[in-house]
Amino acid sequence: MFAALLAGSAHAGTVYDGPWSVVVRTASGPCDPSYRISGQITDGQIYYAYGSIEVSGRVAANGDTHVHVTAGSSHGEAHGHMTPTHGNGTWSGQGADGRCAGTWVATRPGTTGN
Repeated sequence: MFAALLAGSAHAGTVYDGPWSVVVRTASGPCDPSYRISGQITDGQIYYAYGSIEVSGRVAANGDTHVHVTAGSSHGEAHGHMTPTHGNGTWSGQGADGRCAGTWVATRPGTTGN
């Protein structure tokens, strides 16, 4: 459900801008156990749309991250912290089959963020 992809603007870039790979893991609930999404952050903005999935959010200058996700009638939020090379946090959401929650980890391609 979570990814980082955005259309740019005229603002100066941030240290978080660029390609990212996000692994989402479910800790509770009837959601898929894990999946990986690739995307992009531009000017600190997170936006990704694919099919019925839409992800939007922001990485603040201090790395605090907040994302909203919708996929049809399902919805969720993710919170966490990012550095220029990696990030992690938690997510929760409500889908047709019930409530789910878990963790996410983001890395830049070519790095090994922990």
